This record gives sequence, C-alpha cells and structure tokens, in this order.
Amino acid sequence: MYYPFVMRAEAVVWLVWIVTWHIAGIWRGKATVEAPTSTYRRYFVIIAIGLILIFSAIPKLSWPLLWVTPPALGWTMIGVTVAGIAFAWWARITMGKLWSGGIEVKDGHRVVETGPFALARHPIYTGLITAAIAAAVIRATPWALAGAALFALGFILKAKVEERFLEAELGGYDAYRKRVRMIVPLPKSP
Repeated sequence: MYYPFVMRAEAVVWLVWIVTWHIAGIWRGKATVEAPTSTYRRYFVIIAIGLILIFSAIPKLSWPLLWVTPPALGWTMIGVTVAGIAFAWWARITMGKLWSGGIEVKDGHRVVETGPFALARHPIYTGLITAAIAAAVIRATPWALAGAALFALGFILKAKVEERFLEAELGGYDAYRKRVRMIVPLPKSP
C-alpha cells in the first residue's frame, strides 16, 4: 500500500536528520556568554509537542484523514522535507563552530550574513519548519497540522529571544534584522 510507505520514508528522513544533527553537536565552539535557559527552554517543549503531534506518537490521536495524499503529492512532500533539511544543514555548516542548540555567544562570534543567512536570519528554523509542514501534509490529520503550527510557533518564539540576546551581546544585529527577514526567505521591500 502506498500511503504507509510514504509515511515511513518521511519518518526515515527525519530520523536521519535527528541522528546526524546530534552527532554534529560535537563540532561546536566553546560558549563565552549564555542566555538563561529559562528564557527559551519552554520553546523546546512547544517544538517537541509539535513533533509528537505531527508524527502521531500518541495512539489515541489517530484521527481520520482530512484528505487522501496522492502519490505525487506524497513524494513531492518528501522532496520538500529533504530540501528543508538540506537548507537547515547548509545553515549549520555555514555557521561552523558558532552554531549552538541553545542561545549563546561563542569565542570569535559575529553576525553570519552569508549563504542561507543572506536569505533568512534563522535559516535552520526556516528549513525545519518547511520540513514539518511537508510532514503534516503527508499525514493529513488535524493533529499533524496542529503539530506543524506548534513546531513553527516554538521556533519563531525562540528566534525572537535569540535576536534580543544577539543584539545585546554582539551589537550590529539590528542592521542585519532590517535587511533580512526572520524566517521567510523573501526580499524585504526597501
């Protein structure tokens, strides 16, 4: 049957991302200043709840489908997921040792404005939100769509905390914020 195979393929893409992302956590610089985790920890909870809902990890939440995902749409959404995750990886590689899962300043920290950061201030979040929306479209349940919305909300709220922190710690972030959009990689009007 087609639909479960596409869902399994989507889950494998996410699993590969999660494993490789955590392994790559070894490759990061030493923090010199950290934001208190209390300022953003709750957003990780929102993101995690979003993922749980998207992937219907709670058996009682297996609601009827809102639509039947045709094969072409399913495979297209897997392609969108791969593209979103690739965009996130591009951003992480561009950041190099400046990357952190938390909110902190590293030795030699600066505002990164090249590569995907020329398109969006938070391209990792852009890529992951894109991938989450694609996963929700494949699953076609109210819970998956709500999960994608929570996932996006968690990252948007965390991005706002990061921006206040970076402006206070690095300075010059405000000029970057005026030139480049936060999540959606579209040009800003002059």
